[in-house]
Amino acid sequence: MRHISSLAGGVALGSAGLVMMSVLSGCSSQEQQEPQNRYLVIEQQANGKYIVVEEMPTEGPNRAIIREKDENGNTIERFMNEEEMRLLAQQEYLKTQDGTSETISSSDGSAGMGLAGTILAVAAGSLLGNMIGNALMNNKNFASKSSSVNKSAYSRSAAARASSASGKKSFFGKSTSSTSRTSSYGG
Repeated sequence: MRHISSLAGGVALGSAGLVMMSVLSGCSSQEQQEPQNRYLVIEQQANGKYIVVEEMPTEGPNRAIIREKDENGNTIERFMNEEEMRLLAQQEYLKTQDGTSETISSSDGSAGMGLAGTILAVAAGSLLGNMIGNALMNNKNFASKSSSVNKSAYSRSAAARASSASGKKSFFGKSTSSTSRTSSYGG
């Protein structure tokens, strides 16, 4: 009889483990299904360089609004479709391959880059594929430039989510960092 009750307990524990694994894997696959395409608002700075001021994930194609100043100082907005963005990103990616892209240079600490570099820095994965995006992010200079050119709130919250996800958490979301407590009894 003892054998049957321990077997039943093991089956219950195993079933609970399977349920928990499926719940956890469901969460991770849900995170992976977030749209990778971006809707960007890119603004030209006084120094002629560009930064991303708004970024939103989208189910549709990548697209951007480019805000630039005309010769009279008026802000002009123009629309850029995914094909135009991809063409600029591919041209800038070729420059990274021969070492001439500003996205991988360590010089010029000012904020912003050229339009093609800005687009590549923000949307390389969705425009050229995740393999290229990941390869570029492994370059320390590219990663630094990529984070400096993106001033959008979405980028900041995504970075915060990524850094909090990399920290160790228990099942209930509490930090697993250990603290030692000493206490004395009777004295």
